[in-house]
Amino acid sequence: MYQFEKADRKLLGAQIEEELMNYIRSEPLEIGQKLPNEFELAEKFGVGRSTVREAVRGLASRGILEVRRGSGTYVKSTQTQDDDPLGLSRLQDKYKLALELFDVRLMLEPKIASLAAEYAGTEDKIQLERLCDETEQLYLGGKNHIPKDIEFHTCIARCSKNRVVETLVPVINTAVLTFANLTHRMLMQETIQTHRAIVNAITGHDPVGAECAMVMHLTYNRQALLKQWREHRGQGMPYDGK
Repeated sequence: MYQFEKADRKLLGAQIEEELMNYIRSEPLEIGQKLPNEFELAEKFGVGRSTVREAVRGLASRGILEVRRGSGTYVKSTQTQDDDPLGLSRLQDKYKLALELFDVRLMLEPKIASLAAEYAGTEDKIQLERLCDETEQLYLGGKNHIPKDIEFHTCIARCSKNRVVETLVPVINTAVLTFANLTHRMLMQETIQTHRAIVNAITGHDPVGAECAMVMHLTYNRQALLKQWREHRGQGMPYDGK
């Protein structure tokens, strides 16, 4: 009997851990933001406080949460190891990481978009348009658009029909998520417009147009990130890559 009860408690703890992870993402909670207290979370999930503590410990061990004694529990990352197989989320300076990821994205994604415009098939184009529409609807509705945004960029990579490019998808996904966590809806209109321009160029088999649209999309994003980074570290500080 004891063994079964222990197993049930373990299963419940794992379930609440995943529900807490979903809660962090769906709000979405930003890195550095404080979670509701233990009592509030227990009421929210309909479980005891000991189960919440177990879930928090689990997410802390995965690098998602940080428990500060006497202060509370804070979001440290929104990526699990499955989301981030390269382990980039463990790097502490998120702004520096995001800017370095943009360097890589600018090397890769414009050309990937160009290849997508050249090789995307009919089904690819239908899927890409659907993902663009769904991302836009979530954005405009004030809902968490980030997972769908990641799907959108993943679809572009797959449209390139280059198997090596597909192995680079985790880098792109990490970059999209890191940027979104730091800037949180700063560029809604620009994102919607440039996403649409990328899709129109790809579906219109316009490789040069797709490459230019992707450069524009990434440039808007990078400028917004630099603005946020300067406000974070102090006005007027140029980014020197260090």
